[in-house]
Amino acid sequence: MLERLWATWRSHYVQGIDESPNSPPEGKGSVFERILSADMPDEQALVVHRGPQVSVMLNAYPYGSGHLLVMPNRAVEKLTELSAAEALALWATVDHAVAVVEHEYQAPGINMGLNQGRAAGAGLPDHLHVHVLPRWSGDTNFMTSIAESRVLPESLPDTWKRLHVAWGTMANRLDP
Repeated sequence: MLERLWATWRSHYVQGIDESPNSPPEGKGSVFERILSADMPDEQALVVHRGPQVSVMLNAYPYGSGHLLVMPNRAVEKLTELSAAEALALWATVDHAVAVVEHEYQAPGINMGLNQGRAAGAGLPDHLHVHVLPRWSGDTNFMTSIAESRVLPESLPDTWKRLHVAWGTMANRLDP
């Protein structure tokens, strides 16, 4: 199993996921629905953007800094379950997420992925989401391949601040 190596300022993660301030609240609905409806500040919930149909949050257990999750606000398991308006909003938001990540991280590559269903690798198959992840040559090294650990150079609170500000200040090229 792949481990993540965090600095001491991420002690909540090292002590256990259940003790993390970013643990999803208990209740009904998907993990993402519970986070989006929780009575907590967006910074604590890691929500970068809330739209009427689609929201964006940081991956609490990222593959790398800047790892975003773009999702419809309501839980659906398959793309075909989205309304036409939700599908348009999802892909427009993915497009903006890519632009924000490219701008903020100056990454020469971006991975985008959607795993539909557990058989396709979806860890949370009850709520469809698209991963947007900046990538650099050499960002997978011996730590990942031999030690099964990732070293993340930026804290989640710093990543949230950076992307939340950029999200609001960068013009969405798909807006009329």
